[in-house]
Amino acid sequence: MILCMSSTVSATNILSFEQARHVVEEHAATVRPRGKELVELLDSASQVLAEPVSADRNLPPFPRATRDGYAVRAADLTQLPATLEVIGEIKAGAPADAALKVASGQAVSIMTGAPAPSGSDAVVMVEYTSRGSDQRDKDQVTITKGIAAGDNIVPIASEAKQGDRLLSPGIRLDHAAIAVAASVGRSHLLVYSKPRVAVLATGDEIADIDVPLAPNQIRNSNTYSLAAQIRATGGEPVLLPIAPDEPERLRELIADGLAADLLLLTGGVSMGKYDLVEQALAEFDAEFFFTGAQIQPGRPVVFGRIPCGTLCGAGAPARDEEEKNVSFKSNIALKGHGFSRADKNAKENGALAPKGHTYFFGLPGNPVSTMVTFELFARPMLETLAGMTPRKLIFLHAKLKSEIKTKPGLKRFLPAILSGEFEHAEVELVRWQGSGDIAATATANCYIVIPPNRERIATGEWVPLLMP
Repeated sequence: MILCMSSTVSATNILSFEQARHVVEEHAATVRPRGKELVELLDSASQVLAEPVSADRNLPPFPRATRDGYAVRAADLTQLPATLEVIGEIKAGAPADAALKVASGQAVSIMTGAPAPSGSDAVVMVEYTSRGSDQRDKDQVTITKGIAAGDNIVPIASEAKQGDRLLSPGIRLDHAAIAVAASVGRSHLLVYSKPRVAVLATGDEIADIDVPLAPNQIRNSNTYSLAAQIRATGGEPVLLPIAPDEPERLRELIADGLAADLLLLTGGVSMGKYDLVEQALAEFDAEFFFTGAQIQPGRPVVFGRIPCGTLCGAGAPARDEEEKNVSFKSNIALKGHGFSRADKNAKENGALAPKGHTYFFGLPGNPVSTMVTFELFARPMLETLAGMTPRKLIFLHAKLKSEIKTKPGLKRFLPAILSGEFEHAEVELVRWQGSGDIAATATANCYIVIPPNRERIATGEWVPLLMP
């Protein structure tokens, strides 16, 4: 059933947090990155891999010692202490000596990372051995601890066989993935091109950070916090000029933003007389999948898409008021799902999301609301546009350091400090003055997640955490 809503800003399609998140995830699963590029290995760090990386040989290519000590036959250590003849030494990186073979009663001194010699089946750690000081005793080693066959030796190809896939497309390349690529001789990697994300802050009360402020103005922090979050997520921010509370200029800047892969707007999505964003988007035939989520901060968040044809970057369409109202009414998505009937048919037939659409998020203008709603909703869409395999949101848990009292009804994501040491972690809310208090939020390192049915959470309870 399609929900029809008035074209006024007060028209709403408010979902629970879980419903809204699932709507975004379902749409994100249908989008694709815009391109690929070949980059040098170190330049690929934090980007998303666009090709499989396979083992160029067996890993390890030889039976690798994992400890300094002596390569032995485990059967020689059934009676302890055992004294064995030392017939040689192998260090890491030394050429293999085919003539060096361990027979019963013999041992070879070996270093970590060196190939275990033929005939040996275990390595005894040097801590459990001793050798004498004179020449005769130097040729012998006394071992005081038994060992099982296979101990401290990694068998040939036990990590990977030649041709095995080690890294799959869709992973973000962190230090461990870079190490894997280096270990198989990859000096360059094919990665997905970074998606371009347009950021449009709105409101007459917002001023650029480098201009003098009027008494009634605040500096534009949202554009810069979003740019930092976009870069951390793997995107390339495109910063648009601030949009005033003037419909025509707002439409022009929205049109400019539609040339990007994703459009993020901040402010102008609440219920005020000059909150103009939803109406301006409707004039581009926008589909609104939700116009609010039952969360705090960030309740007025908006998610939708715009058909991106000749209008992209070319200005807003001209329409009379009646046509605007019809457009806004007819483009409300299925409640709790987010897909139109055409989308469902395309998905069932194995097709991708409709081509020629640009997704957008209207984020609340309060700075903390902007940060939180990006993490909760914009991040999964941006990650997929960057090429990442979609993943579910997982909350961690920690013990609450101080009691929390709050009003029920909304799922809350409140800035908090996770502290402690080692296994003993605890969390408490920061002292803040609401969703405009960026100074307090800057001291936080996580968000406590409070269910909508809780009024009080006692000290010592385990609480879920969102880690940015």
